[in-house]
Amino acid sequence: MARAAVLSFVCQNCGAAYNKWQGKCESCNEWNSLSEEGSEATSVPANLRAKRKGRLIKLETLTGASEDAPRLPSGMAELDRVTGGGLVRGSVILMAGDPGIGKSTLLTQATSLMARAGHRAVYISGEEAIGQVRLRAERLGLSDAAVQLAAETSVEDIIATLSEGTPPRLVVIDSIQTMWTDTVESAPGTVTQVRASAQALIRFAKRSGAALILVGHVTKDGQIAGPRVVEHMVDAVLSFEGEGSQQFRVLRAVKNRFGPTDEIGVFEMTGLGLREVSNPSELFLSERDLGSPGTAVFAGIEGTRPVLVELQALVAPTSLGTPRRAVVGWDPSRLSMVLAVLEAHCGVKLGGHDVYLNVAGGLRINEPAADMAAAAALVSSLVNAPLPVDAVYFGEISLSGAVRPVAQTSARLKEAAKLGFARAVVPETARGDSGSDAGLSLTSVGSLTSLVADIAANGQNIGRKATAGEKAQQTPKLVRREG
Repeated sequence: MARAAVLSFVCQNCGAAYNKWQGKCESCNEWNSLSEEGSEATSVPANLRAKRKGRLIKLETLTGASEDAPRLPSGMAELDRVTGGGLVRGSVILMAGDPGIGKSTLLTQATSLMARAGHRAVYISGEEAIGQVRLRAERLGLSDAAVQLAAETSVEDIIATLSEGTPPRLVVIDSIQTMWTDTVESAPGTVTQVRASAQALIRFAKRSGAALILVGHVTKDGQIAGPRVVEHMVDAVLSFEGEGSQQFRVLRAVKNRFGPTDEIGVFEMTGLGLREVSNPSELFLSERDLGSPGTAVFAGIEGTRPVLVELQALVAPTSLGTPRRAVVGWDPSRLSMVLAVLEAHCGVKLGGHDVYLNVAGGLRINEPAADMAAAAALVSSLVNAPLPVDAVYFGEISLSGAVRPVAQTSARLKEAAKLGFARAVVPETARGDSGSDAGLSLTSVGSLTSLVADIAANGQNIGRKATAGEKAQQTPKLVRREG
């Protein structure tokens, strides 16, 4: 049958297709992102094509027994926690992360543990040769695992190879941006090739029941490269995060059809690969600065796991017309709101100071319960008054200056007591929670003004013991409002 090439112009940023070239994509407003791509289409007129008769599908009722999706443990407890308890048969997972963060190391360990358990595990690399993968496995001490390796980028050849013999239980494709298929005419890595290759691999996973993990690249903005439709096609999207200067790695679920999306898995990069961290709080607080002004311990919740982390703040006078606001590991807009509440309701003048806030350990905090810990660290740095080393802070600050309660207070307090903390500064409405059961002394705070007053009073007591020269440097920076 004769075939003719159909040309189209596809945006390499969002995947929108156009019949003719234009300088700006109307879908994502990106300039010079349209690339000419071709696909094959039959030249037979539509009225001469044979019409396929539809088949009957089975209709079910709302009542009836529903079986849970069978899961297969990967052998890594942190990976199973993020995926919802294990790898679901026939599921497709897209794992993305910055270059060099450890994606290939993590998946090499997962496939090796699966192979040691007696399951067929296949690792397909489109970026490295087989010898390079073997070198990594030898460095990790996993050379004895019966993992099947291949260095191939043709989707048709990969599917034909995987279809032979016993269906695999786990297949890793590293990475989806290097795959290409004969069904479309475009270079590997383009939007059309990524979409078509992912669709063919997903069809194989659903048909064979193999758990498929696709490795994806990220852009400089941290977004997954390629068309966003791939994120909708897969069952789960995992983000592997971490700072280059830190040894900690956090695996976070962005999307998960078979489990929660707020769970995290914590790993530590070592010379023998990624080591699972069963107690992240102890790891994040291992290098804590005791007795230093501007540090506060926040009792947070990541999914179902309580995590204690240190918030570090530095408030310094500025010589610039516009003071700097630098944040690492927290929402910058949330910091701006806390600073505005401190100035409007507590009389804390920070307009002439640079403010720096950092979450120690490379963890990123997303919940608003960290407001009170951030405010305590900021005021502590401003008045040079260290906070109690045995206290944890959590609570959400409203625009009126009130401290609002947060969820799962009992779990936060129990985790703090387990790590040796003796007191907790909590919202006033959380007084009736199980703080006494955890063995903690609770200090309830109804408004941010009372917290600032307590920290400022501690700073003044410390200032009275200082010398005259130190007193001149510790000028009062808190302006109390009359009435």
